[in-house]
Amino acid sequence: MVLLIILDTGGYSALFGQIPPPNGETYFYTPSGRICDGRLIIDFIAEKFGLPYLSAFLDSVGSNLSHGANFATVASSIGPQDMPIALGGNSPISLDVQFAQFSDFYRRSQILRKQGGVFEKLLPKEDYFSQALYTFDIGQNDLTAGYKKNLTTEQIKAYVPDVMGQFSNIIKKIYGEGGRIFWVHNASPLGCLPYFLDRFLITAGQMDKYGCASPFNEAAQYLNLKLKEALAQLRKDLPEARITYVDIYSVKYTLITQAKKYGFEKPFIVCCGQGGKYNYHLKNYCGLNKTIGGKEIVISNTCKDLSVRVNWDGTHFTEAANKWVFNQIASGSFTDPPISLDMACQRN
Repeated sequence: MVLLIILDTGGYSALFGQIPPPNGETYFYTPSGRICDGRLIIDFIAEKFGLPYLSAFLDSVGSNLSHGANFATVASSIGPQDMPIALGGNSPISLDVQFAQFSDFYRRSQILRKQGGVFEKLLPKEDYFSQALYTFDIGQNDLTAGYKKNLTTEQIKAYVPDVMGQFSNIIKKIYGEGGRIFWVHNASPLGCLPYFLDRFLITAGQMDKYGCASPFNEAAQYLNLKLKEALAQLRKDLPEARITYVDIYSVKYTLITQAKKYGFEKPFIVCCGQGGKYNYHLKNYCGLNKTIGGKEIVISNTCKDLSVRVNWDGTHFTEAANKWVFNQIASGSFTDPPISLDMACQRN
C-alpha cells in the first residue's frame, strides 16, 4: 500500500519556514511541519496500514518516498487564488500545481529507479501508483477565499460548480496516470471554527443553537452537495475507479456540537491562541513570539489538557480530536458507499 496525499505534513513549512512550537509538542515533541499539537488524520491512516508517516514532497531531503508522498500545503485551494499568502491569502500550491508535482514525481521516480542502488529503496515501484490510496481533503479554502474578498454566501455558492469542475478534471488526470483508489473528504463545518467566528461579521440571528454561524456552514454544505454529485459522475466516467466520499462535515459537526458526550470540552475555545471570546486573534497566532520591553515573550500558550480539547489554533483540530474523527470515518459509518477504510482500499 502506498499513500498519495493532499493533507499537509510539511509542505507549507518547506515553502515559508518552519511552523513554530508548540506545534508538534504532544507526539513529535518538536515542530513536525504539521499545524497541530501532534498527529493528523493522515498520520492515523498511515498507522492503520502499518506505514511510516509521509514526508512532504516539497520537504523531501532525507526522505524515503517508497511508501508514498504528500503534495499538500496548508491553505491550499482547488482553484488558483490571486491573493498572496503574505497578505492573508491562500497557498500558491493549488490543486493543479499539486497534480503537476505528482505527475513529475511519477515520471522522474521511475527514471531514477532504473539507475538502481539507493533509488530503488527510496522511490516507489511503477505498479504502486495504481495500488495507491489517493486521499483528498481540499475545497474549504476555496470558500474561505471568497469570504476574505467580502463576497456573500450566495456569491460564493455561484462559483462552487466551477471549482468542482476543476476538481473532477484533476481526478481524471490522476486516473489517466494509473490512479484507481480515491478517498475524498468533504468540507468541514466552517461556521463552527473560531477563525470564522472571530474574523467575519456575524449577527445573532445567523447563529445556530450550538454557537455555529449558519451562513458559513451553508456554503460548506453546498460545496459538499456538489462534490458528492461530481464524484457520482466520476464513478460513471471512470469505470475502474473506486471512489469513496467521506462525510467529514457530519463527523466534525457532531464532535463540536456534542463534545461533552464524547469526552471533550470547550469545542469553540482555541487551545493555542490568545484574546477574545474564543481565545483567538488572527494576529496572535499559535506559537507567535513578540519582543516586549527587550524580552521575547510567547504570546500564545497551549491549554493544560489537550486530550479533551477540540480546536488547536482556530482552524485545525488537536491530535485528540483528529484521532476521534479518524475512528469515525475509518469504520465506514460516514462514507458513501458505506465501507470501511480497509475495504475502500481493495481494488476488487
